[in-house]
Amino acid sequence: MRIIGITLPEEKRIEIGLTVLYGIGRSLAHKILDEAKVEHGIKPKDLSVDQENVIRKIIEEYKIEGDLKRDVAGNIKRLKDIKTYRGSRHQRGLPSRGQRTKTNSRTRRGNVRHTAGTGRKSADKK
Repeated sequence: MRIIGITLPEEKRIEIGLTVLYGIGRSLAHKILDEAKVEHGIKPKDLSVDQENVIRKIIEEYKIEGDLKRDVAGNIKRLKDIKTYRGSRHQRGLPSRGQRTKTNSRTRRGNVRHTAGTGRKSADKK
């Protein structure tokens, strides 16, 4: 089953398969399936054509994939342009929600060690 150009895994349950789409998590997948009156445990390969079309129609109402990514990027760009604190944290690649950075924050900074060292220049060998 393909939705907006993305193939859903055929062997997983439809509630899990929908989460492959950016912007659809478990709770939104449940909401979509309830609205479409489709069982949560059914697999995409077992869906009828009518059920697939109903699910597609419901999903088109939500902002997902490219549109959602574009909006998020636009929001971050706006924060950078107006030079907010959060925007500056995004520019520097640091956590923007108040987490400590003396230790941790490896996800944002990578495994880079910023150590001060001793501050002494190494003397030439004689």
